[in-house]
Amino acid sequence: MFSYNPYAALAELRPIAPLELTSPDFEAGGRLPLSAWSTSRGGDDLAPRLQWSDPPAGTKSLALSCFDPDAPTGSGYWHWAVFDLPAGLRALDAGDGSTDALPDGARVLPNEERLRRFIGAAPPAGTGVHRYFFVIDALDVPALEIDADATPAVLGFNRHFHALARGILVGTADPTER
Repeated sequence: MFSYNPYAALAELRPIAPLELTSPDFEAGGRLPLSAWSTSRGGDDLAPRLQWSDPPAGTKSLALSCFDPDAPTGSGYWHWAVFDLPAGLRALDAGDGSTDALPDGARVLPNEERLRRFIGAAPPAGTGVHRYFFVIDALDVPALEIDADATPAVLGFNRHFHALARGILVGTADPTER
């Protein structure tokens, strides 16, 4: 339905070094596993396992998110937004993505459902295949000064100015499959 890539547009504003972001749960550009779908659509609302390459020197923390730019909202749909992850972290196991499931000090912002956790894919019928951008940024600060009730877009704004490197992994979900 849509082809806009918000991260390509950001890279034009400020080039950022690449990180490799992968998942043993799905291939880049491939279908998300059923566990990463919403419980309302037969899934488990669990973020897939994610792993990434070593970030550059000077990395002091990491931020991670999941965004669906194809949601029929005009502004996309945030499924998950985490920051203040330790710089030495190289993977996260599959899970609900809440602060209880993350390393100490990690902070989770409310998603579009106002929950502080990962919420799975649930593309509405008639909206075509949706893309889910899992994005990790290596940041040059140990912590971001963001209000606990801020939106993931506020996190994105702050990440942009502190990112040393970025990894992007896109999974898809087709509403006709569930």
